[in-house]
Order: sequence, then C-alpha cells, then structure tokens
Amino acid sequence: MLSISAEEFLIWKKKQLSKGGHQESFAVLLDCLGGVSRSDINLIAINPNEILHLKKKLEILESVWDDHLLKSCPIQYLCGITFWRDLKLKVTNKVLIPRPETELIVDIVFNIFRRKSEKLFFAELGTGSGAISIALALAYPLSNGVATDIDKDSLEIATKNFISSCKQSNLKFYCGNWWSPLENFKGKLDLVISNPPYIPKDTYEKLPIEVRNFEPKVALLGGEDGLKHIREIIQKAPLFLKEKGWLILENHYDQGEKIKKILSKNKFTSIEIVKDLSGIGRFTIGRYK
Repeated sequence: MLSISAEEFLIWKKKQLSKGGHQESFAVLLDCLGGVSRSDINLIAINPNEILHLKKKLEILESVWDDHLLKSCPIQYLCGITFWRDLKLKVTNKVLIPRPETELIVDIVFNIFRRKSEKLFFAELGTGSGAISIALALAYPLSNGVATDIDKDSLEIATKNFISSCKQSNLKFYCGNWWSPLENFKGKLDLVISNPPYIPKDTYEKLPIEVRNFEPKVALLGGEDGLKHIREIIQKAPLFLKEKGWLILENHYDQGEKIKKILSKNKFTSIEIVKDLSGIGRFTIGRYK
C-alpha cells in the first residue's frame, strides 16, 4: 500500500483530468485500480491534510489513463473490472460493460416479487458478465436461477464473477442461443429477464468509437430495426414461463410501444413500459396470461 498526501494527489488528479476524458471514467480508474473510492475523494477534498493510501503507483494509474485517452478503449476493459450495483465484476472485451441504467431491471423484479424469501425459478437470457443474474441470486437466496449466453468466454467470466461474489450455489450457467439450453425447463419459470442486443443497424454505425470499436457487436446489434432478438425471445417465452410468469426486457429508447404489441400478440397481459431515471422508456414488462 502506497501513501501520498491528499494535497499531492489532488494536484495530480487535476493534471490528469486536464488532458481530457470524462470524470466518471477517471473515477472508475481510481476505484478499480487505485483503491480510491468516490467517498475517499470527497473526504480529502474537505480535509486536504489527510494521507491517502493507494493500491498502485500514480505512474501506473497515469499510464492506464493515457492509454484510455489515446485509444478510446473503455476504462473498465483496461482495468479488467467494473462496479455495478454493489457488485465488483470482472469484464473483458468479450462481454458488454453493464450500464448503470440496467441496474433498474433488478428494482423492477423487487417491485414484482417483494418478499426476499420467495422461492423463485428465474432465467436470464444473454447474461454477459452475469451482473443481473448474480444480483438476483444474492437478493433471493432461496430462489434458483439459470443464465444463458451464446459465448463460452462470456459464461466463463460470468461464472467467475458469481463465485467471487458469494458462496451460494443457486445460479447455474448454460451455453447456447437464447432459450435453446433451457429445453428441460419448459413451463417452469416464474421470471425471465433479458437485456438483449437491441441497437438498430443504422444506429449501431453511429455509436461512439469506445462502444463500436471495443464492445462486442454480438451484444449490441439487434438487426435492421433492433427487434430481431426481442421478437424471438417473446415468441418462445410462453413455452418456458409458468402461467402468470413475468418477462422483463431492456430495450432501445423508442421500442417500447412496438414491444408492447408483440407481447400482446403472444398472450401477455399487465404489459407496461418502465422508464429509467432519465425518463426514457428503457424496459418493457409483461405477464403471461
């Protein structure tokens, strides 16, 4: 552990941010590699006489920051770590970096299944880093979950994240496309969650370079209109959900009304668009009959 005066650290921090980049990305770097949290920074800003303890030398942190600025590679990939809700997750360019707005998908589940003692059987389709499934497995310890992903590397990362997050064994991982690994669970699921690829083709081409050049295309591109995978998930959901089972989907900001129609055609009720903290219709939910 390296010690540095708060004053020296704040001067160094100001210099790094003057080079460019987003303050949020810099905060991730400090937290993930430096071991300096946002609360630590707030504390030393009030009391610059404090001594700060770092996990890495400033030269190393500066080198990673310069690499980020030069190549536009997401800071989470350079650190190999991201924070999501109260989880610390391993990430590589094989998985999508879980977004803060996606955290609300867990809160939607909490609103539907209020008792943490519930014995649910849930599935997540396209788990990536495992963030959503791990959060649910921890929140509902008496429940069981299954998570699928088409990419073996993603599943390896998700499995490691689950093992490092807890000592529970109530989450299993299966490799395959959407529902295909879950044939043995037809008619048994209380809840299915998915944050599938939903970016329309023309929108994908205009994404920021740090997303388009580094994050996995397979986790972002949802076909011409962005609804290719969402349609497949909804159409097959009735085979796997229990009656009164719930489906929760994350979607593009303007897809909610179209998804509501697809859900309705497939015998879903209690259909609702749920807005994120920015007021965008980020999620569409429905109950099977």
